[in-house]
Order: sequence, then structure tokens, then C-alpha cells
Amino acid sequence: MLRRHLLQAAMVSALPLLAQAQDAGDIVVAQIGPFTVLPAPDPRELNEGLVAAFEEINGKGGINGRKVQLVKLDDTYTFEGFKARLDEVMPRKPVALLTPLGSATLKGLLDSKLLDSLDTVILNAVPGAGVLRNPGHPKLFHIRAGDEQQIQKIVSHARALNIQSMGVLFQDLPIGTSGLAAAKAAAAEVGGIEIIEAKSGTEAADIAQAAKAIAAKAPQSALVVGAPKFSGEGIAALRAAGVTQQIFTLSYLPAPALQKFAGQGARGVGIAQTYPNPSGVTSPLHRAFRAAMQKTHPGISSYTPFHMEGYITARVFAEAARKAKSVTPSGIAESLRRSGEFDLGGFRVNFSKGNVGSQWVDIGVVTSDGKLMY
Repeated sequence: MLRRHLLQAAMVSALPLLAQAQDAGDIVVAQIGPFTVLPAPDPRELNEGLVAAFEEINGKGGINGRKVQLVKLDDTYTFEGFKARLDEVMPRKPVALLTPLGSATLKGLLDSKLLDSLDTVILNAVPGAGVLRNPGHPKLFHIRAGDEQQIQKIVSHARALNIQSMGVLFQDLPIGTSGLAAAKAAAAEVGGIEIIEAKSGTEAADIAQAAKAIAAKAPQSALVVGAPKFSGEGIAALRAAGVTQQIFTLSYLPAPALQKFAGQGARGVGIAQTYPNPSGVTSPLHRAFRAAMQKTHPGISSYTPFHMEGYITARVFAEAARKAKSVTPSGIAESLRRSGEFDLGGFRVNFSKGNVGSQWVDIGVVTSDGKLMY
């Protein structure tokens, strides 16, 4: 009996040592994204926000004394590329993959069951398409409000303006098809809005034809749902087809990128936003974000929502890691769910009720100089 108690005491006393051994060294996280193929600057700007936050965190001593290493890899905007980069990075044991981008890639990751076998978690996948969230995956955590929430906000806003019809130009991808379904559901909920749909591939001729089909029905507004490049080209095509009414799109298309696609046709377009205004100065989050960006990226003079998204993602990861019993994938997942609300100084994230942390949505309107007015 005495021998058994001594063994049990030895095992208990060894547990902190084991945890320390597991938690020794730098904390590795990875960002796999389309850095060389996607024309829009989204992955690069996400990375710049991540880097700014981790430089800030490491400069203050890291996470419980450990520095964070961010590994950046290019997947060429394909699922096969994503899998190849996973094979390269997994030997380094990243505890989290941050902000992977692409609805087809992410759906492939879920449909193939690959995520089931990976010893890592994903924090803040982009986009927020419903097919990536319902039913979702226990290792996949979304910070940003989803496409359904963005589209509900857009449709409700349109109805408040007494708009009674909306043309939906959507890409033949999961982000587009689930976006159309969300628009129909939102229209049915608010009532009084007719949805006119047009599906399109990515070729310019296909987009132009779909835009003309919508223009022929003369809707009082239009919504474009798809990848950033598709959305920019879709809005330009709608303007070229004669659609002068209010056009909306989702948060993945930055206003400056839209202006490059559509020129002055970008003016007045409403873009759903899932994070606070990156140009704001009023909240503690705004001030911390701007200070970190200015220190890490002094050559960048204008900040975008994707900069803010990357910064917030890194901050949420750091808060979860600080509170985790062990900085492992399972420890991070448990910490995200157990910790309740993360208040980043004006933007709150809470995973206690599920794997979507925020429902915050606003609409910014593109100005004549390619900026967003909230």
C-alpha cells in the first residue's frame, strides 16, 4: 500500500515536469495561403497584421516567456498546394494554422477528412461560407462573422432603404452557392425582397453575361458573392451592364482593390465588414493595432480590414495560449472554449457557445478615393 502511494505521488509530481518539457522552446504557428496567385492582397495583408501582432507580443516577452514563430507558406490557391505545404510544415509541429484562405481549399480539407488526422487547430479560416461552418469541425475555429451574418446585415439594410428586389451575381464555388442560399433565406425572413439570381464561372465572358442577365431584370440593388477577384470583376461588369443602383459585396474585397477593378464604378458600393474600422483611433484596440503596425511596417501608410483581421487573429491566439493548461493543439482548443469572452479593447470574441467567436457586422461604403466610410 505504501509503495503504491509513493508511486502515485511520484507520478503526480512528475506531471508539471512533463508539461514543461512539452511546452519548452518557441511556439510554432503557420499561415498557409495563396501569396503568389491570388490577385487581391488579402493573404499578404493578413500576414502583415499577424506579423505586427507577434512582433508586439514577442517584444513584451512572448507568451509565458516563450516566443512565437510564424511560418509562412504559399499554397498557390489550390487544395493540392495546401496539402503539399502541410506536409512541409507539420514536422515543425505548429499548434495552430492561422487564417487559411479559399473556400474550395477549406471545403476540400473538410470533405477529405484530412483535418481529422492533423495534430493542429485552425484559427480564423477565410471565408466564412456556411458550408464551412455547418456542421463545421471541432478543430476549426472562426473569429469573423460568417457570410450568413454578413448577408443578413446587407439584406436587412436594403429592406430598411425600401429596396424590393436584389440581383445576386454569385460564383460557382462553395462561397457563392452558399451565399445565394443565405440571401434567399434572409430575404424570406425580412419579407418584401425578390431575389434575382445569376450564376457565373470565372471567365470574363461568363461574368459579363451573368451581369447582363441581372441588368435586364432591372433590380433595385445587387449583391456579388464570390472570391475577391470574382467580386471585383463582377461589380465592374454590373456597372458596365448599366446597373447604377446600390451594389453590395462581402468583406473579402478591400476597397482599394475594388477601385482597381471597377474604377469610379466602385464609388458607393457597400462592403460588409466583420472587424472594426482599421483607420479608427477611438478604442484601445485601434490604438494598439496602429502602434504595432507603425512599428513593424513603417512603410505602410494605409491600413485595411485584412491588416486588422490578421492582428486580431494573432491576439486571440496569444490570449488562448496564455490561458491554456498546455500550449498544444488540444490545449489551445480547450482554452478557446473554456476562457469565455476575450475583450481585445473594443472587439469581443467568445467561443464558449460554439466555434464561431464573433457576430459583429457593419457596412462600409466606398468613397471616390477608394476608401471606406463607415
